[in-house]
Amino acid sequence: MKQEDKELLFKDLSARIPYHVRVKVLLKDGTTEEGSLDLQHNYADVLLSAFYYNKIVDIKPYLRPMSSITEVERKHWRDISLSRPDWDFTARCLDWLNSRHFDYRGLLERGLALEAPEDMYDI
Repeated sequence: MKQEDKELLFKDLSARIPYHVRVKVLLKDGTTEEGSLDLQHNYADVLLSAFYYNKIVDIKPYLRPMSSITEVERKHWRDISLSRPDWDFTARCLDWLNSRHFDYRGLLERGLALEAPEDMYDI
């Protein structure tokens, strides 16, 4: 994985941790594991192993393509985006996209994420 891709993935995963993003991990011994990253249990170990200690060969989050937005979500997005634009507005937008596990950075197209099955996240 290129350094640029590692940095992008690290930034993205770090922002999604409060929302229990599910990931698939390929370990050096060839085995794979799947689970959620969360603040209480594993996020530091997993991210350190993946990005600093090189114990993890690959890590990919399960994300939703932007095209999977539902009508209810589309309405909610309109409500958010029509509110007054300021710095808080930007944070609210990114938090909302992360909480819904949308791939707004194009990780799916770059092969850095896996498409989440429709029923993976309880939204």
